[in-house]
Amino acid sequence: MRFLLVEDDAVLGDMMERSLRSAGHRLDVAGSLNQARQFWRVQVYDAVLLDLNLPQSDAPGSALANGLTLLREARARGDRTPVLVLTARNRTEERIAGLDAGADDYLGKPFELAEVEARLRALVRRSAGTDDVCEIGALALDRKTRRLTLGGELLELPAREFEVLWELMTPPGRVVSKRALSNKLSGFDDSLGDNALEAFISRLRKKLQGSGARIRTLRGLGYALEPGEGA
Repeated sequence: MRFLLVEDDAVLGDMMERSLRSAGHRLDVAGSLNQARQFWRVQVYDAVLLDLNLPQSDAPGSALANGLTLLREARARGDRTPVLVLTARNRTEERIAGLDAGADDYLGKPFELAEVEARLRALVRRSAGTDDVCEIGALALDRKTRRLTLGGELLELPAREFEVLWELMTPPGRVVSKRALSNKLSGFDDSLGDNALEAFISRLRKKLQGSGARIRTLRGLGYALEPGEGA
């Protein structure tokens, strides 16, 4: 999965980034309101982790801004990305303000990093309308443990191939555009072109042979994971 972390505390941000990356997620980190605004407008995320106390920009001495401004802007343009608000302010009226602005969940500092990841998984599941375990043919994805099995045996994949299957299985049968897949797999410091994406799809098709699941190409639309054999 791919997340946007909006956090100006460098120490906490680094801890969260290392924790989420070690769990296999891709992450973009913004330390100010303006930087987060730029990231969120050009990139598609599975969820956003949002601190409420932020500097307006990266300039030294920048005025403080409220993260709810960013959240209200996103909801106003119709963006329904799940948002987990992270803040040291944990009073009832502030929780209500965050939820009224469009937040999906609220977690007060200090918190355990394991709880952050668990809440993110729950948000993404609810957003996608999917269960913890998704199956198609002999292929099964457990979202809680981030494990893929094929015929009951663990299917170990490189990180980007895993992310492609994750997207195609959320849920199976959903058409995922090339652009959406490329955005999820690319970073601001690298770019995934169509040829690279097609190479991932080709390798996955070979690994899924005999599984009862196939990746179908829908010209002009993208890819879908469906029951069956072949391309």
